[in-house]
Amino acid sequence: MPEGQTVDHKQTVEAARKAFEQEFGRFARFRGSNNLDGLTLVEAEAAQRELVDARTRHTGKKSALASVKKLIGRVAAEDRADFGQQVQQLETEIVASLEEAEATLKEFISVARTERERIDVTLPGTRPRRGHLHPITLLRQRIEDIFVSLGYAIEDDREIETDYYNFDALNIPEGHPARASQDTFYTTEGFALRSQTSTVQIHAMERRTAPLRMIAPGRVFRRDTPDATHNPMFFQVEGLCVDRGITMAHLKGTLSEFVHRLFGPEIKTRFRPSYFPFTEPSAEMDYSCFKCGGKGCRTCKGSGWIELGGCGMVHPNVLRAVSIDPEIFSGFAFGFGLDRMAALMYKLDDIRLLFENDVRFLEQFN
Repeated sequence: MPEGQTVDHKQTVEAARKAFEQEFGRFARFRGSNNLDGLTLVEAEAAQRELVDARTRHTGKKSALASVKKLIGRVAAEDRADFGQQVQQLETEIVASLEEAEATLKEFISVARTERERIDVTLPGTRPRRGHLHPITLLRQRIEDIFVSLGYAIEDDREIETDYYNFDALNIPEGHPARASQDTFYTTEGFALRSQTSTVQIHAMERRTAPLRMIAPGRVFRRDTPDATHNPMFFQVEGLCVDRGITMAHLKGTLSEFVHRLFGPEIKTRFRPSYFPFTEPSAEMDYSCFKCGGKGCRTCKGSGWIELGGCGMVHPNVLRAVSIDPEIFSGFAFGFGLDRMAALMYKLDDIRLLFENDVRFLEQFN
């Protein structure tokens, strides 16, 4: 082969070397660990990805180095060994430079990630912010504790009921005027959201029969327009006592003891005649204002009395509906709303605050 041809091949090797050195110049700082000041983890990870691409371009099948290797067989026999050494030396230089830079970056990234994820176990922990119970839950627990101490069981049941348990079994047949005041929300399958927790009493009497003493706290639903004193969803507590010889005196004594334990022994009670389809006789119970002692204030609207709720002797038709003989057993029932009682106790002028989940309001009950 002519001398000029050999020179051309050598020039090809030099051209491949210069092309690599020109691109590798931006990675030269990574050939030693002393030149990494100011390098961030994000920059190092980006450089590592770029270095992988550079390795492919300069050592891959379509690289300039691969093209030079193919020329070895075309060089004259007397020059082939020398030319092959030049190509091998070029490959060694390229691979060594790439591996050194990759090793430096890999070590830096490993240390940086460890430092980023390091946890100093000697530092004091961050105390999680604890929540607290809702005001209605606080009141409900106080009421449950009082009645449990009086020998009552806590009963709970479904919130979606049939028309029978929500009305018929409570002596409110279809067409009865009382259904209008307790109109609730209905589903397309003939079920309804319960309008009172009296439905729990029916289930309990069917399941346990007489005698029994129980209260049923829970959520109920009625088609009310929301305002400061009404909500379409609210909480009730209803109580029931069925046994032999139960009279109105037992009802008055039980509710009087309840308000004494809740507000204090100086609280007085009174009963006013009323009407409920599921009790006979029926009454509304009031207790003297726990703020002013009955003198009249803003809490009791100047009357000195606060309404607790309705009560009365269980209607015989209700007992018959659950196969309890009213000639042998009698009982009393009562019910009152937790929302309005909580509003009175915490001096709230709008019960909607209890359900709006405003953290600024709820934080006041820590």
